Amino acid sequence: MPLKIALVQLNFTVADIAGNVGKILAAAEQARERRADIVVFPELCVTGYPPEDLLLRADFLAQSEQAVRQLVAQIQGIVAVIGFPRRRDGKLYNAAAAIRDGAIFAEYHKTALPNYGVFDEQRYFEPGTGCCVFETNGRKLALAICEDVWLPATMAANRDAGADIVLALNASPFHAGKMQQREDIICNHVRAAGIPLVYVNQIGGQDELIFDGASFVADKSGEVVYRAAEFEEQLDVVEFDGTLPARTGIVALYQPIVSEYKALLLGIRDYVRKNGFHGAILGLSGGIDSALVLALAADALGADRVEAVAMPSRYTADISNEDARLEAEALGVKFHTLPIEPAVNAFNQMLAPLFAGSRKDTTEENIQARCRGVLLMALSNKQGKLLLTTGNKSEMSVGYATLYGDMAGGFAPLKDVSKLMVYKLAEYRNSLSPVIPERVITRPPSAELAPDQKDEDSLPPYSILDPILALYIEQDQSAADIVALGYPRDAVERAISLVDRNEYKRRQSPPGIRITPRAFGRDRRYPISSAYRGTAALNPTAPDNVKE
Repeated sequence: MPLKIALVQLNFTVADIAGNVGKILAAAEQARERRADIVVFPELCVTGYPPEDLLLRADFLAQSEQAVRQLVAQIQGIVAVIGFPRRRDGKLYNAAAAIRDGAIFAEYHKTALPNYGVFDEQRYFEPGTGCCVFETNGRKLALAICEDVWLPATMAANRDAGADIVLALNASPFHAGKMQQREDIICNHVRAAGIPLVYVNQIGGQDELIFDGASFVADKSGEVVYRAAEFEEQLDVVEFDGTLPARTGIVALYQPIVSEYKALLLGIRDYVRKNGFHGAILGLSGGIDSALVLALAADALGADRVEAVAMPSRYTADISNEDARLEAEALGVKFHTLPIEPAVNAFNQMLAPLFAGSRKDTTEENIQARCRGVLLMALSNKQGKLLLTTGNKSEMSVGYATLYGDMAGGFAPLKDVSKLMVYKLAEYRNSLSPVIPERVITRPPSAELAPDQKDEDSLPPYSILDPILALYIEQDQSAADIVALGYPRDAVERAISLVDRNEYKRRQSPPGIRITPRAFGRDRRYPISSAYRGTAALNPTAPDNVKE
């Protein structure tokens, strides 16, 4: 008899337990109507993932337990495999349960609890022990949860326990290249064990994390015979004849830049939706970063929910003002111009007696940025729209940003996007329809806070800076290692020195979308007060850095 398994990748919201239950019930009914025998949901689908310290609250766990009882009572005519936190004997487990006709008839507790990168599962959960194998339609099915199937022992243990097929519930977050890495590693374990795998992953934006879906089914040889779309809710049914899954459809796997653009769209859309904002607002400077953020916001939310504000100063080039207006018109978003000169003059006049006798420096430049931040935050407060900051990872790495100025805002879409990737994403967006003026992409980047200012006045060229930053931040390479790869010693020394001294700024930046394997925040946790200097091996006699 054929066995039909429905894979359900849905966008759950953390702690919206009633909403999540509604989604689970609707999907279970849809799977039953499509004559599926089993419907499989993602990891911790009842609570949403990751619930973080909500798992320390007794009231939250009680709501989850009540929701599980509701699902057990209401799911009929199909086997449903759900994920939820389970309290037993004073311990909390990351659990999966198989439900059938008013009862949980099989339950599994996750054995491999990840505690690296963005994961802190050992903070909350106890590891389970052993396999869970149950029988349906003459097949023996095993349950596994996410990290379990990244380990070769899991597939082998389930095979030895008599399983014909492994069902894996997952909440595996996205970063560039993760989909390919995920399939390669897991399918190697499937091949070695010689039993097929059904891998169901959630989608959606949850604060910094993006979940990409891309659920798949691999046969016992490790060949992918089904793959769901990335970043989209989807329910599909895969039929097994014996233990051989039918080839039912394979969408394209990860495409560089295209997948990142989709991830950024989903991150903006879900952050706005899940936090109840009416839309988004941002400062549009005529530069490449704000141009990309505006295009992303309009694509994610719709032009009618996005507002752009140009805030020129005496140093803003005419072409910057013109390009900002042209992009706003091309995208059809609401556009305002608010010159900041009156505010800047007022602040300078107020501070003049205290600044007497001192020369002008970055203080006066930063006053301009902070005036813009005040205006944008006022508009955000008044309209209930999320203020998007426009700084990129390169700038945040080296502190090329103004606290309470261009860093002011609620969400930073480009926080984990390097400057070089910003250009690639902008070019990709223009390949869909030309909305970013070409000279925004081709002219040298500038903060426009001083006469004829260019980023390269303060920083190495991004073609040199970005690879250095990736090696130091994302790969933990030493300064000596980076110089040995051929990068200029002075550029390496300058870049690493700036990274080390600007942790205090990054700690005060808004959350942003994780795109790389090592993002600031959840991934990279460095002390602010620290005597560590990444350039010590290159220049051991250098004095301590002073924060800018």
